Amino acid sequence: MPHKTTITTKILIAMVIGLLSGSLINAFGQDVAVIQTYLVNGLFYIIGAAFVNALKMLVVPLVTFSLICGVCGIGDVSVLGRVGIKALGLFILTTAIAITLALGVAALIGPGKDFANAQSLSDFTPPPAPPITEVFINIVPGNPAQAFAEGNMLQIIFFVIVFAIAMLMTGDVGRQLAQSAEKLNEVMMKVVTLVMDFAPIGVFFLMARTFSEQGIGLVMPMIGYFSAVIVCLLLHFFGTFSLLIALMAKLNPVMFIQKMRSAHIFAFSTASSNATIPINLQVAEKRLGVDNSIAAFTIPLGATINMDGTAIMQGVATVFIANVYAIDLSLSQYVTVIGMATLASIGTAGVPGVGLIMLAMVFNQVGLPVEGIGLIMGVDRVLDMLRTVLNVTGDATVTCIIARGENALDDSIFNDPEAGAVTEIELPHKKARL
Repeated sequence: MPHKTTITTKILIAMVIGLLSGSLINAFGQDVAVIQTYLVNGLFYIIGAAFVNALKMLVVPLVTFSLICGVCGIGDVSVLGRVGIKALGLFILTTAIAITLALGVAALIGPGKDFANAQSLSDFTPPPAPPITEVFINIVPGNPAQAFAEGNMLQIIFFVIVFAIAMLMTGDVGRQLAQSAEKLNEVMMKVVTLVMDFAPIGVFFLMARTFSEQGIGLVMPMIGYFSAVIVCLLLHFFGTFSLLIALMAKLNPVMFIQKMRSAHIFAFSTASSNATIPINLQVAEKRLGVDNSIAAFTIPLGATINMDGTAIMQGVATVFIANVYAIDLSLSQYVTVIGMATLASIGTAGVPGVGLIMLAMVFNQVGLPVEGIGLIMGVDRVLDMLRTVLNVTGDATVTCIIARGENALDDSIFNDPEAGAVTEIELPHKKARL
């Protein structure tokens, strides 16, 4: 029997080596100009950024073709509307649970009560938040070509859904286009496989640069905030999502988490839900057994509007900054934070600097000093990687729940540990296959 090594295992090994290498550079090479210039800001940066761009390169065409296939696969506009309402409702529900959990845990732990480094924060200026009316108006693209060029996912999703519905309504012409989209989607999945062949290299350089810049010395003064966020992320990951998977999708949570591993690794190394769309979509279809008609709709939508990880950060950050400045928050203010964070996660989706904009909006609403955001920015990169893992898990969880409700989930694929695993077979000429 030929020996097989999974791509996921290779990526995991590369991630660990990159983490250790970066940490060593942070500890011993901070003042070495050659290392900083040619490695951290040279080789690590160039290859890591190129790999992230390669992942982002896949997003727009893959979302376009797979979403067309998904809408046409559903085939009924009323069913499409039902799936969309379910997805939106579940995303709002999980976000509300996340922010409530964060506020509760942070109130118990009390991060920031003994914090003594609140000086020198006035230099931070949050990006301006656009009017909420403009945000919702801009979901409809005035220029679809510009939306595709800029990668504005909400506008792209809106246009492609409208276009696919029109294809359904045009009969034979629409069916011919749908067949072409299916062929193009198959080609794009092959491009995903090609990019994944280089993933271990890209992940190594991404991790090495991140941890060469983020040392333990930066985290220590913020250990209370950092720990509170980690606890909330773990509780939401293993608690909320496991319960939803078991009760609503009627699936084994342990098997679900195991099968999500490759998407988790990509999410952690890139810290980008959009960049992880191709991998998460592949996992949902090939590993979890979700029909393309559902996964192609909910995964891109979730990557755009589902921000459980960001909601947790907002909840903990609100309590942390309130404690740092010795400000007591009332019950009504806590309720305000829950409502603001839940709605803002949808309303500000696709806006650059969305996490900081949302946090600034929440702080302004409850009367906390916005400049306090400067305190948490130092450790935010590492936490952002973990938040992205939570976000993509939420996308897949909601996708499985909807697929179960629509009878679009293949249990035989889900229950097969090897189904859809990407392997490399060691032959004289190596071949990658799904």
